Amino acid sequence: MSLPPPSPNQAYCHVSALDAGAVKTPLAWILDGASDDAFIDVPALAFLIRHTSKPDLFLFDLGIRRDFATALPPHTIKYLSEQLRFDIKVPQDVVEALAKGDTKPSDITHILISHLHFDHTGDASLFANAQVLSGEGARPLIEDGWPKNPTSAISQETLPEGRTTFLDPEGWPALGPFPHALDFYGDGSLYIVDAGPGHLPGHMNVLARTSADGGWIYLAGDSAHEWSLIHGTGKIGHHPIFGCAHRDVSATEAHIGRIRTLMRENSRVRVLLAHDAPWYAENRVGKAFWPGEIESL
Repeated sequence: MSLPPPSPNQAYCHVSALDAGAVKTPLAWILDGASDDAFIDVPALAFLIRHTSKPDLFLFDLGIRRDFATALPPHTIKYLSEQLRFDIKVPQDVVEALAKGDTKPSDITHILISHLHFDHTGDASLFANAQVLSGEGARPLIEDGWPKNPTSAISQETLPEGRTTFLDPEGWPALGPFPHALDFYGDGSLYIVDAGPGHLPGHMNVLARTSADGGWIYLAGDSAHEWSLIHGTGKIGHHPIFGCAHRDVSATEAHIGRIRTLMRENSRVRVLLAHDAPWYAENRVGKAFWPGEIESL
């Protein structure tokens, strides 16, 4: 279950957090046993990844778009506000977060969308020079999206036609506890990890090497929304009104177990959730956010 050791002159990545919106969320949608009136405020985090020797600028997720109220499918807005009772705020979107380090949307070369939920997809049309990546499991969701399917929660315009590549993990080799992972640059610096289909089909995570001597970061997307699920002290919620945060609970639990193994077997792996409220509270003021970077373990 150990990760590959560093090679001589090992390439690695600098990873910076991007503050790209926030959501007030019912806790019972996430955790079993939570009361109906318990809500938590969680950030919508995106991440800028910079290779140590390549000029690429790689974005993992795009957070929430500023114009979500008019840009998202009507069914989505109704579901988020009336059933889930989300309170969504975007004091800063991913474009504004990048601008703090004098980075423009046109500078971005790759965007990996972890999955097709609104708080991760942003507005990819703003990044005209970027190759957009998504899991193969997302393809049918896009093909049957809104407006073709008026009840779909996913817009067909979420992934730009002509510059989106759907990644099929079926033939990818294993990496540590994960059955399928793609060595994106071919040098052991950045891996795209198959995390589907538990949370949503096509769900992808990122494992990036953050030092030349064995440091790593695992960006877990929506594999879990709360740390008690990772630690095994909490259980995934199933609420009669809010529903469940995950499409396939058993597959989600299996993937969470792999993340738990990753942490147990590799002491120099930092794991971050896309909605990591404790980490955000501790690091929102500091060097972890662009133009700074997250410190390697």
